[in-house]
Amino acid sequence: MNILVPTDFSDTSLHALDYAVSLAAKLDARIHLIHAIGTPTFGIPELGLAWATVNMPEAVRLSQTKLDALVAAHKSLAQFGESTIATGDVRDDILEAAERVHADMIVIGTHGRRGVSRALLGSTAESIVRTATCPVLTVRTKGK
Repeated sequence: MNILVPTDFSDTSLHALDYAVSLAAKLDARIHLIHAIGTPTFGIPELGLAWATVNMPEAVRLSQTKLDALVAAHKSLAQFGESTIATGDVRDDILEAAERVHADMIVIGTHGRRGVSRALLGSTAESIVRTATCPVLTVRTKGK
């Protein structure tokens, strides 16, 4: 069994990873991590391209270091497979990774936003729930 866990390194996504690790240990599953770096557009696509050209290599390097640390911290508790850094549309990157690793499940953190904040910020988790071809388990941080 393969479980894909998207992470943005927030407390919410780290809580989802802990949940996935516990689940993977019980199911003898392998966890695959993905961190997707969205490219900001700043309202003007050309500015987003300029930002990505200058900052993306460092963002990828720092993200890979963080992913490696997450695997190291949890590898005694569960099996780990591929860890991926992707750039582009976060939702598409997660769905593509799920297909690539043959995910049987996606475990994703959700902030549980409602109303205006959800409308303004969008919901990656909601989009993944609606469009993934495998089951999706959403995990909220305790007390949120």
